[in-house]
Amino acid sequence: MPKLKGRVYELFKRLAQHEQKGIAWLIDPDKLVTDNRFLEQFDWVKDSDLDFIFIGGSHLRQDNFRDSILFLKKIAGNVPIVIFPGSQIQIDAEADAVLFLSLISGRNPEFLIGHQVAAAPGIFKMDIEVLPTAYMIVNDTNVTSVQYISQTVPLPNSKPNLASATALAGKYLGMDFFFLDAGSGAEIPVSSEVISAVKKSVEDTVIVGGGIDTISKLKACYEAGADLIVIGNEIEKNPDFLAEVLSYKKLRNQALNVN
Repeated sequence: MPKLKGRVYELFKRLAQHEQKGIAWLIDPDKLVTDNRFLEQFDWVKDSDLDFIFIGGSHLRQDNFRDSILFLKKIAGNVPIVIFPGSQIQIDAEADAVLFLSLISGRNPEFLIGHQVAAAPGIFKMDIEVLPTAYMIVNDTNVTSVQYISQTVPLPNSKPNLASATALAGKYLGMDFFFLDAGSGAEIPVSSEVISAVKKSVEDTVIVGGGIDTISKLKACYEAGADLIVIGNEIEKNPDFLAEVLSYKKLRNQALNVN
């Protein structure tokens, strides 16, 4: 039976309760499962300030999904591995937790509740934490994989009030976490205005991902109110970027403690 409020849940909640910020490294198994050499260079993360490793993707493949998780556990140490599912087939008990997502920014019933109904009986049999998460696509520049797969229209960066109202609806439906995603490889990340509006309205853990490929963009997201930043594509292009963002996060958090 799944845990509803275990260690990972509390780690997520803690990010919203303090000024400390977090980093999640997103790994797409479709891209990396066949190249463990890429992951082997990150064996240092188990001794780092990395908060979470997310695994999942927009595509519907499940090939070697468990093998990917098992390999990640070798390099992760105590860093929790959290599934960021692209569909109901991307679920496995070897992970520490799963983001139980509902795509509340869209109107496709399959991603609002359909995939969730299909996944729920299997999750019920697993010893895994379930993290109720409102998932919102925010993008008005280019079509990303998640938009194409979900067949939904994203929230525009120019409408922070709409994003705020959408997040509030998720909060009133009982969701605990709020994931604003510009999409993998997005040209422009979620705007500071949208992040700020959502954070002020829900006062819960706000996760932001997509298009964050520089320290300045990371800083802007933090300053707008994001609690946890998800980075994936840029690390594939530049493996040193993970160390850079973790160094920035550590220095920022240390400065807050001093002050």
